[in-house]
Order: sequence, then C-alpha cells, then structure tokens
Amino acid sequence: MGMSFAYGNEQDFNEAESLATLELALDLGINFWDTADMYGKGANEILLSKILATKRDKVFIATKFGFKFNDDGSYHFDGSPKYIKQAVEESLKRLKVDVIDLYYTHRIDENIPVEETVGAMAQLVKEGKVRYLGLSEAGVESIKRAHAIHPIAALQTEYSLFTRDVEDGILATTRELGISLVAYSPLGRGLSTGAINNMDALSDGDFRKNLPRFQGSNFEKNLQTVNALEAFAKAKGITAAQLSLAWLLAQGEDVVPIPGTKRRKYLQENAAAADVQLSATDLAAIDKILSENAIAGTRYTEGGMKMVNR
Repeated sequence: MGMSFAYGNEQDFNEAESLATLELALDLGINFWDTADMYGKGANEILLSKILATKRDKVFIATKFGFKFNDDGSYHFDGSPKYIKQAVEESLKRLKVDVIDLYYTHRIDENIPVEETVGAMAQLVKEGKVRYLGLSEAGVESIKRAHAIHPIAALQTEYSLFTRDVEDGILATTRELGISLVAYSPLGRGLSTGAINNMDALSDGDFRKNLPRFQGSNFEKNLQTVNALEAFAKAKGITAAQLSLAWLLAQGEDVVPIPGTKRRKYLQENAAAADVQLSATDLAAIDKILSENAIAGTRYTEGGMKMVNR
C-alpha cells in the first residue's frame, strides 16, 4: 500500500526503489504480496504487475475489493455481487494475471448480507479467477456466516503491539475454523518502530496525520510506550521494529504479519525479525510494558472505526 497510497503525496512515491524492494523481497523469500484495488486507485496493482510479468510463479498475490471513490475524493463501500464481478475483472487486468491467489472483501458491507458477498466471491473460485477467499476487518458472526457459505482462507485485520482487539474472540474464531490471520499494520503504522518522533516530519499527504493515535496528547503518551519498547529491544540487540514483528510471529504459526515496506533497507531489517526468538520471559515483560502504558486514541477516525470488526 505504502508504495502507492496513504503515506505521502505522489512525489513521495519512488517507483524505481519500489521495484527494487519487490525484487529483493523475492530474493529474501518474501513471496506473499498484499495489495488492493483502492491503493492509488489501481496504481499499486499496476506497479506489482511489472514484477509479476516475469515472476508470476514466484508470488502468492492477494488483492482486495469494495472501496469505490466518489467524485469529491471520498469513498464508499460496495460489497454487491454486481460490483464484485466488475472489480475482479479490473484487478486481473491491472495485475496482468489469469488468476488471483487470495481475494478479499476489503470490509463487510453493512447494507448487504455477507452471504451474498461471499456467494459471489465463491462463484469466482468456480470460474477459476480466484483461488482462495478472504475477509478483512470482519467480526466473529460475519466470519462464521461467511465460512458457512464457502471456506475462508484468511482474515486480514490490524494486529500489533498497539492493536490487540482481535484477541477478544476473533482470533479464537479463526483458529476454530482453521482460518489464517493476516496482520496488517504490524508496526503500528510506523509508530512502534520509533522512527516517528515528530508529526511535522510527515508529509501533508500522509493520512496518519488524521488518525487519533498520532494527534496531540495521544501521540505524546504513545511515544512513552514506544520509548519503553525501544529500550527493551535495544537490550536484546534488536530494533523496535524487529521486536514488534517477532512478537507477532510468536503469537502462533497462523499469524502472518505483512509490514508495508517501501524501501530495501527497511525490508532487510524486517526480514531479520524472523530470526528473533522471544522467550516466555520476554513476552511477559512486553505485556507488562503494554499494561503499564495503555495505548491512547483509536486506530481510525470515528467513521473508520464503524467499518472495523463488523
């Protein structure tokens, strides 16, 4: 996502560096790539197609549908069977592939029964356009209802040291049904890396400036938690980002973090987290840090929060 959308303006996106990062990802064995049709209004899918053109067999590609942009730049969600048929064809065309490995509904449409959305997605599997189905930001009941229509392979939701609400029922449900949990924003949108100490350093087009956790007293309070985690990581000889990813990997084999890396240097740092082993004592110490420093602010604005865990 970050290569084409959300974390800056057009001048902040570097196609050459993005392509080099993608190439390096494959060299490092990172072959599960996640995109969506809304990232840069299709630009991210087109970017990935430049690697997929010659290395399709090396990549497990996941994309998502549902968000539609309005003329004024805002967007709404459409999980209708009619739109799904249109969206998948457009994604296949932009990606320049014959089949999408994992296809997610980007959210659960509050106006359309999840059975209708997943039923239409299941038809894509029958047609050979999609291999596996996924949900994103779905609540327990939606997951169960969707899985009853067609097996759900993955639930993508925000999960990190800073966002742990999936532990309240959702993770138990995915495990009961054999669904992998794909953890997006595993680095707290960059906050848990310790790299963001001043909001003025973010460009005007960075959407984090509008998120409650990055504003005012919330941001200052959250930095205290970051500082404590950084100190713990430093004592172990690793970075805060590596600590964050290692913590997620320690939550179970079914938890798959997808850090949104834009540059090669961060990609290599993140990849090294797979070699970090956290002991039971380490995990308890991390929990203690988090319990003593509650995260301030919600992860999205009020409107965005209405669309998560639905």
